[in-house]
Amino acid sequence: MKLAFFDDFRLGIVRDDVIHDVSAVVQDIPHVGPGDLINGLIARFDAYRGRLEEATRQAGKPLAEVRLRPPLPRPGNIVCMAVNYLEDGTLAKPAPINAFHKAANAIIGPGDTMVLPDVPATIFEGEAEMAVVIGKRASRVPAAQAMAHVFGYINFIDGSARGLPPAGNVFFQMKSRDTFAPIGPYLVTKDEIADPQKLSIRLWVNGVLKQSFNTDDMAHSIARCIEWVSAIHTLEPGDILATGTNHRGLSSFMDGDVVELETEGLGRLQFNVRDDLKRTWSRETRLDRQKKGLEGPTPQLTGKYATAE
Repeated sequence: MKLAFFDDFRLGIVRDDVIHDVSAVVQDIPHVGPGDLINGLIARFDAYRGRLEEATRQAGKPLAEVRLRPPLPRPGNIVCMAVNYLEDGTLAKPAPINAFHKAANAIIGPGDTMVLPDVPATIFEGEAEMAVVIGKRASRVPAAQAMAHVFGYINFIDGSARGLPPAGNVFFQMKSRDTFAPIGPYLVTKDEIADPQKLSIRLWVNGVLKQSFNTDDMAHSIARCIEWVSAIHTLEPGDILATGTNHRGLSSFMDGDVVELETEGLGRLQFNVRDDLKRTWSRETRLDRQKKGLEGPTPQLTGKYATAE
């Protein structure tokens, strides 16, 4: 099942190119906003699934006629795994398992705009990721039982404002900026994904393919990530666990960019980028620079904060 919010945050189920309004089915779930509603539905999904399926037998609207919204407007936690890919097998061994939090205020949805702030970042990037959505409370869950706590999967972008001063004061100000977590276009329940550890992930910037990798290159499996995170703090229904990216295809995000992310089976997320300062960078990927013997991301070319390489 593909769950989505649309227009004024009506809840819908997507089938083919049609969305069916199922808001009436879930109106009795206690909530004060759409975030509470979807989190509450996830926690009670078994009790509602039959009625949701029944509601899709009625006529729906073409997707082209509605505005899709972020399918998880207010997750309690967004946990992002760090350096969790073997980079197409180029890393000799996995990096130690690690993660960071991202603010829920960073969430935006399909067709929305990532806004680059007026800060002296060396570059702005967005990392293509497949994210896990938690279905039931997970506390100190062993890896062998972890997948039973998964509700589904979504496309996820981990926006980054890299290189901000002072040195060592990094992740919060780099990762938790408003608009820096595009997700969508919908939330796909786990029964629709045969093997989440074998999904292709691709990201395009203005129609040019930049990232292309597979979840089978993860250094630490989804189950291991849930085990490790849930040993630190409890994960609740509707929480997001982003599983990391292959960094070799990362490139700059700039004003006017149209970015598309597609994980196999999860639909295609499209969003825009705006930079009121109109800063520019080369379009090189990190892999392009590595082939030239250069380290790190491409330097800023023009605009406020630009410096020579």
